[in-house]
Amino acid sequence: MKRVSLAAVFVISACLSPSAAPAEEQELPKNPVLVWNDLALQAVRATSASDAAAARAYAMLNVAVYDAVNGIDSANSLFGRGHALVPPNGAPRHGSRYAAAAAAADAVLRVVFPAQAPGFDAELAAELAALGNSSRVTTGRAWGTEVGQQVVAARQDDGSTPVEVQPGGTAPGEFRANWSGAQFRRLLPFGIQDPSRYVTSGPPPLTSPEYAAGFAEVQVIGNAAIPDADALATFQFWNSAAGTSQPPGEWIKVATIVTNAQLLRFSLSGTARLFALLGMALSDVVGPTFETKFRYHHWRPATAIREAESDDNPWTTADPTWAPRAGGIGGSPEHTSGHSSFAGAGTTVLAGFFCKDAIPFDLASDSTPNVPRHYDSFSAAEFEAGRSRVLGGIHFEFSNRAGILAGRGVAQEILGNKLLRSFGPTHLGACPL
Repeated sequence: MKRVSLAAVFVISACLSPSAAPAEEQELPKNPVLVWNDLALQAVRATSASDAAAARAYAMLNVAVYDAVNGIDSANSLFGRGHALVPPNGAPRHGSRYAAAAAAADAVLRVVFPAQAPGFDAELAAELAALGNSSRVTTGRAWGTEVGQQVVAARQDDGSTPVEVQPGGTAPGEFRANWSGAQFRRLLPFGIQDPSRYVTSGPPPLTSPEYAAGFAEVQVIGNAAIPDADALATFQFWNSAAGTSQPPGEWIKVATIVTNAQLLRFSLSGTARLFALLGMALSDVVGPTFETKFRYHHWRPATAIREAESDDNPWTTADPTWAPRAGGIGGSPEHTSGHSSFAGAGTTVLAGFFCKDAIPFDLASDSTPNVPRHYDSFSAAEFEAGRSRVLGGIHFEFSNRAGILAGRGVAQEILGNKLLRSFGPTHLGACPL
């Protein structure tokens, strides 16, 4: 028998529900939270969903799974946790939590990604068959389906549709192209009270030294004409273009990797809570990020550098032939960086949940799956993900920093206020859980 370290035991015990784990914990060889998140990643890739749409889907999935599992946990204990969206009222005490998790996931994903519904239904059928045809499984499935349907209904008019396009501008400092997806600036939050708190104060004025400094930096390090293999590789690793799981998907993948490494996969309750916190944070940073983009409508570095003669800044120099290392200019207003917002949110939830930043992991990104990278901490990955946009020549450093701060703020609010213990102490020493 393999020995489990004391550190691993602490992580598992900290994440388990206060009630004793049901016998069903041993009935399935795989954790449904991880299985269904992987299916969601695949669906985002298959549909070429946008970053905002992907974040919303991950949040809906994981909120439904958590509320389904937590409902049954709460029915079995006086020391349950707060719900994310669907209260535990009416949850069956003797329902299977595994069946509930799978059914909740299926109920959400088959609506969000209707073309993939047959595959989702097949996975649900396989998991239910593995659990057996007992009343506990039937009851758990019914509860999970109800929770999933309630989540779908609650998000029906959440601001994600209809599509809204912000026209491109022509004035100095304005983003030039039409931007499709501007409606996500009104995306209803899952876990924060006021998204406007995380809208930035905007980029520095075009005539300021601060703007000139950011301009000068990206003009050099993001210049396609200056060979830099490491910079190009870093940009490509974190690029997450259409057809990938998108930037929020990379943090779902990091959570999966660390969950397995920390043995958290043995706790259905703990895993469901981690992914619900992460999903909410990744989705809730979308609104303020997109509102910031819409409000300031800031031009990308390529336009700024090519048209610098119009910015009235004595410290900037125009280069009409300048091209970004990324190859493209960027499809949305520059300020603030969405990649950085997602990185700040993802890192903060993971470090907060595990009460430790310095957890090493290896990540193979969707953009360069055959070239994995090693990180000694969540913050190391956060830094590189944000910085990659400057190295690619499509963001200024001041927008990278602003995005990371916004993401951290959203995640800190969620960690401090959501999915906490209903009774008794919420904190484990310095750990905000």
